[in-house]
Amino acid sequence: MSSEPLRYGPPGQTVLVTGATGFVGSHLVAALLADGQHVIALTRDTARARSQLGDAVRCVMTMDELAPSERIDVIVNLAGARILGPRWTKRRRAALRASRIGLTNRVVDWIGHAQHKPRLLLSASAIGYYGVQPRDAAAPLTEESPPQPIFMSQLCQEWEAAAGRAAQHGVQVATTRFGLVLGHGGALPALLLPVKLFAGGPLGGGRQRMSWIHLDDLLRAQAWLIRRSAQERVDGAWNFTAPECVTQREFSATAARLLHRPAFFPTPAWPVRLLLGEQADLLLEGQCVAPARLQREGFGFAWPVLADALRSLV
Repeated sequence: MSSEPLRYGPPGQTVLVTGATGFVGSHLVAALLADGQHVIALTRDTARARSQLGDAVRCVMTMDELAPSERIDVIVNLAGARILGPRWTKRRRAALRASRIGLTNRVVDWIGHAQHKPRLLLSASAIGYYGVQPRDAAAPLTEESPPQPIFMSQLCQEWEAAAGRAAQHGVQVATTRFGLVLGHGGALPALLLPVKLFAGGPLGGGRQRMSWIHLDDLLRAQAWLIRRSAQERVDGAWNFTAPECVTQREFSATAARLLHRPAFFPTPAWPVRLLLGEQADLLLEGQCVAPARLQREGFGFAWPVLADALRSLV
């Protein structure tokens, strides 16, 4: 991780964070507190949140605990149940929608009644918005690329639409489409485990593209947007991915080289599809998603290259 402190603007702003105890959220809260900001965490378990985040964070279980007169400057909406897990049954899809769209709707409903509107709603999304991309596609996907009529894309579309309602109240709404987030925690330990066990290698052929971002750059980009929103509007979609897109085979080989392990053990696609059903596309079909808007607007990545990013973490 970079030792450079993150700056979110003048100290003393109040930032509401949903999903504050998650992988990204807990690091965001720590960075906000270090910068002298006030943090409110919306959480299902206030005792656990206080234990994890510290007494400096005000923890609430529902938006109803926040009075309409409450002054909140920025809302960072990160809450959402883990998408890779149980098969996408009708019940599981409903749970995924409730954890994203349902919660976002409640946040926006509170904004509608708030006497002091937040300046910015920074709402998480995912590159699943774009669906899957042919492995031989020549051009990367950008913020202007269309979505697809498949579940993971529709889930992101509905999530972003729920957040977008805040614009009716004069609030800037920026949706941040995360690629695979690499850090100490999250998905990376599970991805590295086969390599550490000498079982790394191409998955389903290994030609599927992977769009990733170092956690440090994700937090830096969030801070950059929050600062920028005080001077100019930052509405719309932002791809939170590194400039370098790699194949799954290249990812595995890079990790193996850094961990001094072989990377020749192939895993066929069929058992993954048998186990996970439709969500196997998250692992077997890829996307090369470019951070076109961040680059165009002048954001500088600290970790643009996978080898350097992984070296900092392993």
